[in-house]
Amino acid sequence: MIRQHLKTVLCSYSEICFLNHWGIGLVLFALTLVNPNVCVNGLVAVLAAYVAAQFLGLDKAFLASGFYTYNPLMVGLSMGYLFRISPLTCLIVALAGILTFVVTHMMHSISSYYLRLPILSLPFVLISSLAYLASARYSNLLVNGLYEHAFGNLELYLPVWFSGLLKSLGAIFFMPRVEVGLAMLVLFFLCSRILFFLAIVGYYSGSLVTALLIGSFHQAFTNANHFNFIWIAMALGGIFLIPSLKSYVIAVVAVATSTLLLHAMEVFWASYGIPGFALPFNLVTLAFLYVLGVTGFPLISQVIKATPEATLDHYLTVTRRFKGTWRTLSLPFAGAWTVWQGPNGQWTHQGAWQHAFDFVITDEQGHTFKDEGHNLTDYYAFGKPILAPIRGRITGVTNTLTDNPPGHADKANNWGNLVVIQDPRGFWVELSHFKKGSIVVAEGQWVEKGALLGHCGNSGYSPQPHIHLHVQATETVGSATLPFSLVGFTSDGQYFANDLPAEGAVVEAIVPNKTLTRQLTFLLDQTLNFDVFRSGQLLDTVTWTVKMAWDGTFYFDSGKGRLYFGIHECTFYLYHTEGYDRYLNLLQLALPRLPLYYAPSLRWEDHAPSSALQRGFKQTAILFFSAFYHKLNCISVTCAWSAPQQICGTVTASCLGAPMCTQVELDPENGFKHLVLDDWEFKRSAPQEVNS
Repeated sequence: MIRQHLKTVLCSYSEICFLNHWGIGLVLFALTLVNPNVCVNGLVAVLAAYVAAQFLGLDKAFLASGFYTYNPLMVGLSMGYLFRISPLTCLIVALAGILTFVVTHMMHSISSYYLRLPILSLPFVLISSLAYLASARYSNLLVNGLYEHAFGNLELYLPVWFSGLLKSLGAIFFMPRVEVGLAMLVLFFLCSRILFFLAIVGYYSGSLVTALLIGSFHQAFTNANHFNFIWIAMALGGIFLIPSLKSYVIAVVAVATSTLLLHAMEVFWASYGIPGFALPFNLVTLAFLYVLGVTGFPLISQVIKATPEATLDHYLTVTRRFKGTWRTLSLPFAGAWTVWQGPNGQWTHQGAWQHAFDFVITDEQGHTFKDEGHNLTDYYAFGKPILAPIRGRITGVTNTLTDNPPGHADKANNWGNLVVIQDPRGFWVELSHFKKGSIVVAEGQWVEKGALLGHCGNSGYSPQPHIHLHVQATETVGSATLPFSLVGFTSDGQYFANDLPAEGAVVEAIVPNKTLTRQLTFLLDQTLNFDVFRSGQLLDTVTWTVKMAWDGTFYFDSGKGRLYFGIHECTFYLYHTEGYDRYLNLLQLALPRLPLYYAPSLRWEDHAPSSALQRGFKQTAILFFSAFYHKLNCISVTCAWSAPQQICGTVTASCLGAPMCTQVELDPENGFKHLVLDDWEFKRSAPQEVNS
């Protein structure tokens, strides 16, 4: 327990640099020892906040990171920069730390709920400013607490443009010394090349703009407040936005605009005798994030990992693996149908109704009817069953409109006979152009996915029998459509788990295979044992144990790492890894997903993160340069059924020479029996064990 508390306190230090790891925090804490006053007061503030959190019963929330305690830490560091260690100073710092924690918790709750914005270091700016102002009234503190700062001589031997960078880095921890800044620069380089790059770009872009405005490069490079430029560049270029060339441009523009605020702040706060702290960083970063969020900027980070490189790798992998949306629908029919019109189609799927699909049935010649097509019964789709694409409650039914003769349309009743279903996930699905009198469900009725709704007709604005499908935000018939995607279908011999078929594609819904579902359903505490071979030589024996995370997600635990997996919408997924285990990475490479459906030679495609294939300098270089060109980091996995229980695949990557060949054989009872990936081979060595 004590070890966990120490890790949490140390994470408060690393959070200041947008890095959440206790080891990094330990290094940063060691740097504060250069100035014992800063070190002790910072520690007093963060400990006071942590004790207050425990007293209020919130300690469990802080065992994972230092998110709520890095602001109190910064307040303590700022007070330590001004006042020497004394019982009176420690009392004031402890009170300020507790107040900062309370304000942090309050501001986070308000900002995350109403603005969906981080609070950054606003609580620190607010409380530190108040503490500095209040200290002017504490005569006892001013007499006994103020002290002179010692400065090293190393900066005398460095050019001002370089010493200015180092002192600005050190100023982040209220130690504007080149030794501290140099150590932090090295730390950034070791932890994240992207943050290292952004720190340099942010500082020099802001300082150059400042030099042009004030007419003095020397004065610009000696201003320690330019740490704001470093923070802005790192926050916008690598943390809250996905690292990319566009994000870097936004970061530089934000830094340039912040010079106006920084200089105005220096003039204003100077009259009160206090520094402006990180106010420019907070205001500019939050303003840009808010505008980007309102305008729907696509590169806002939805998941922030330990480093910008990890965030970028996760983003690229997820966007390539899961192309669809969270509004997922199954195909509303059985058998093979053709996409007649897709989203943003050339006829009726425009404007507010652009997100929709129309389906017809075609023959080998591409015709939708037999004979001359003069009669509705000549059309292959007419009278075919329409199935519920989701589970939900029926909120709207129209069933009395007459079917149009082929080539004619009812302009007065665009949607024709229809069914509207409310999905529990918060949206409505409309299916239109049913055959008159064929709908077999009623308003208020609950239906499961795949239930019969009615039969395909030609009512409404429909020149030929077809099924119209769209998602909308309200239950009102014909409401504006929302983006959605289709799950669990095949097209041209390829399986799609969650995607949007193209116009003209022939699609067919799959029915999950019960045997495959059983084989890939794992029980808690079940173990899978494998002998690991490389080039035919026994290398290792591994055991993977099935565990469950706090959110209900299952994972394979090897003791070194975790590989999360699950079944969703007709597909078995190996989602992602935590920690580092080479064998789990190889498993994910060999079979990142598997449809719960077998058809001879059925193929599918997926992607894997670079961490599953690369390690060390090569992965570091790929991730750094892929921020400028995302396609540089792309690992594709193509798989196909080669036999009822066997899958063959190929792994290709832009950073890989020859493709890697994979082969996976399923165990008839459960799990995997045999895996091959190039010269690596895994053989199931013992039966599974299940604790009942």
